[in-house]
Amino acid sequence: MSMKAIVKSVISGDSLLLRGNPGPQGQIPKERVLHLADIQAPRMGTASRDDEDWAFESREFLRALTVGKAVTFTSTHSLPPSDDVPRDIGSAEINGVDLASELLKNGWAKLKEFKREPTEEDQRKKEIEAEARAAGKGVWNPHGPKARATNYMMPVDSQGFITEWKGRPIDGLIEQVKDGSTLRIRLILPDGDHQFINLALAGVRCSRVASKPTETSEQWGEEAKFFTESRLLQRYVKVHLLSLPNAAPTPFQAGANSTAPPSASIFIGSVLHPAGNVAEHLVSAGLARVVDWHAGMLASSGGMERLRAAEKAAKEKRAYLYSNASAPSAKSNGTATVNGSSRSFDATVVRVWSADQISVVDRETNKERRIQLSSTRGPRVSDPKQAYWAQEAREFLRKRLIGKHVKVHVDFIRPREGEFEERECATVRYGGQNSNIAEQLIEKGLAAAVRHKRDDEDRSPDYDKLMAAEQAAAAEARGVHSGKDVPAPKQPVNISESAHRATTFVNGFKRQNRIPAVVEYVAAGSRFKIFLPKDNQVLTLVLSGIRAPRTARNSSETNEPYGPESAEFATRRYMQRDVEIEINDADKSGGFIGALYLNKTENAAVTLVKEGLATVHSYSADGLPWAKQLYDAEAEAKQAKRNIWKEYDEEAEQAVEEPKEDANGPLKTEYLDVIISDVRTKPQFAFSIQILHTEGIASLERLMREFALHHKTIAAPPGFVPKSGDLVSAKFSDGQWYRARVRRSSPVKKEAEVTFIDYGNQDTVGFKDIRPLDPKFRSLPGQAQDARLSFVKLVPTESEYHEEAIERFRALAFGRNLVANVDHREGPLVHLRLIDPTDPAVAQDPYASINADLVREGLATVDRKGCRYLAAYPAMAKKLQESIATAKRDRAGMFEFGDVEEDD
Repeated sequence: MSMKAIVKSVISGDSLLLRGNPGPQGQIPKERVLHLADIQAPRMGTASRDDEDWAFESREFLRALTVGKAVTFTSTHSLPPSDDVPRDIGSAEINGVDLASELLKNGWAKLKEFKREPTEEDQRKKEIEAEARAAGKGVWNPHGPKARATNYMMPVDSQGFITEWKGRPIDGLIEQVKDGSTLRIRLILPDGDHQFINLALAGVRCSRVASKPTETSEQWGEEAKFFTESRLLQRYVKVHLLSLPNAAPTPFQAGANSTAPPSASIFIGSVLHPAGNVAEHLVSAGLARVVDWHAGMLASSGGMERLRAAEKAAKEKRAYLYSNASAPSAKSNGTATVNGSSRSFDATVVRVWSADQISVVDRETNKERRIQLSSTRGPRVSDPKQAYWAQEAREFLRKRLIGKHVKVHVDFIRPREGEFEERECATVRYGGQNSNIAEQLIEKGLAAAVRHKRDDEDRSPDYDKLMAAEQAAAAEARGVHSGKDVPAPKQPVNISESAHRATTFVNGFKRQNRIPAVVEYVAAGSRFKIFLPKDNQVLTLVLSGIRAPRTARNSSETNEPYGPESAEFATRRYMQRDVEIEINDADKSGGFIGALYLNKTENAAVTLVKEGLATVHSYSADGLPWAKQLYDAEAEAKQAKRNIWKEYDEEAEQAVEEPKEDANGPLKTEYLDVIISDVRTKPQFAFSIQILHTEGIASLERLMREFALHHKTIAAPPGFVPKSGDLVSAKFSDGQWYRARVRRSSPVKKEAEVTFIDYGNQDTVGFKDIRPLDPKFRSLPGQAQDARLSFVKLVPTESEYHEEAIERFRALAFGRNLVANVDHREGPLVHLRLIDPTDPAVAQDPYASINADLVREGLATVDRKGCRYLAAYPAMAKKLQESIATAKRDRAGMFEFGDVEEDD
């Protein structure tokens, strides 16, 4: 009885593999092997034996005649099955043509010897064979087959083979379909040789098919295999080799760009049939998933875009692998808002946090938003092997984006996870070409694409481009893919660490005029941390001529009005910008005083004053070349009632200013019992006092008793690092604990500069001798108060009498109970006339004082510049003139060699 089947493949010139049609529910059809009766064709070779002569040509003839076509066959004898596949001996026809006769006619098979009495049909076949032999057809060709080599094993030099053939189409014949996306192909090389390879289809992966009877195929694996077999098996195709199966470089993995092993078991490439790319058809049918890391191989041809389109169509149809595909999540769909804010918006970049995080300000709402670059991971500063590249990446972003207009689209929200807060993940584009900054980062090897989970829809819309950029960077060994061990960058030197250190740089900076710099951090409206790239130094810059409202540095402090607004404005305008600075001087804490210029022309001090976020400090502004600009800017801010001047009333100010004409007038006599608790000589002469016979001093005595007991039991909290401005307990050189405020902290040296708030003295203390100040000891204000001498100043530091003047002051005042009169107040600093109650002259002369004594001894001079209020005390001025005359007459101190008094 004759049956019908479709030829799946041709095993050799005399054997066929047949299959039926798929079942009504798409069931995979049964298969059977049919050996054509009475003929014999040359055997095909294997890895262990060569082809027989003419074997390929014989099979090729039958393949071209039958594969994929319907045949009618009759089984005359059944053989034992092989791997559950039935085997028969029989005959087959295609369109009424007997296959055995056709093979004999063209000389591609020979008749076997008959072990039976020949029939009429047998005689006919013998005649056909004889004609073919006489004509020298097929295997009867007297010249023999064309010489060629057939290599059934993969090339030994896999990398060399890829290098030779990458980008060049090769003719190939599909010999086996292992699963829907894994093929065994016979490559027909131009020189006639045949090379077998195993190939994984680029960009896709199908479910695995069992290779042993004891294994189970993955779901939809058999369907995918049949899909590919029915279209490609034993068909000629064009093969494009793309890569070895090295996974795309894992972000910053050591050796990610190392060379491939000398031999590989499979290549990655594309297979093109006249009907199209089977990979795209597999995905569209829902029988394959897209492989993200192949994006780089397919980017140039647009192949990945076509695969994504096919994937989208399969998901919409919910076909096979995508039958359970969920709809896009709410956080990654096309809604116009996210968390109540616009999903797409124009913005200005105001800060670069790291290689993959920036802060932008929405240009419409003026709201600042911190965002993560979608599907991007930058190098980490904490990893010594990545630190150099982390800095390079951050600098790349800073130069490209800071202060620039960008277009932001929030792709998804990364939920809070562990110590990581919820973060908006966005694509950021800039410039006329709408360039994706993440793609540029990755292309330069300064970041990597995140490896998302297979069904994770929360990813960059340009994800395939990011993967392609990463593979391009890896191929060119750029950045983190270079394999170079680049040492971590050296930490910049802090030249504002102390006043002494800062002063050594002032003159050099003055000679340089404007110095190129980068604003590293904005501490307050007029206080900046500046980085000098050329010298790898950082310094603190305080803008001269203005005063910006203070911002709280810790929870124990409060903001001055418009302090946060001033700091925010300065941050958004100057943070991480390329600027120029001018240095005029250094202050007593190590900060440099000077100017900051943006775009060469914008003076930051003038801008802050004009915005009403700083006021002009007349004393320091009057000597500046741009003093007029400052006063004009302040007048404009007052007129417009901006920020600080919101409640400004010009008439009321004028009324208040009337009595201010005598701002340097005398204060009401105010005698205080004091003790000089500390004398300092650096960065300049100064001293601190405690006011005696007050409740504060009594409270301090009680507090210190409790303080000593408290610190016998308290231990340092592990990992405690004091910060600038913190109130702490610190152990002084006498071994006792005192209340202190941190002036400057160095985690590297593990020490901090502190000021003891109840005595005024300063010291550098190791972290091991510092504790957080217990809240119960915080309520009492610091009992030390900074002070200076009224009317006079000690001889300058360059004078040979300076040390003598210091020691004389210590002898007259330090640690002694004195009476002080407050002659002037300069903010928290009080100007004092110090009186020794044990001095007999005090009873006769009301103007006798330690101040006048120092002048009479030639160790101090009248300070007309620093004490502009002197004219308000004519009797005291007369007393000082008398003291100077006495010093000159007696050639005391600095007058030892004549009149050297400063001409003020």
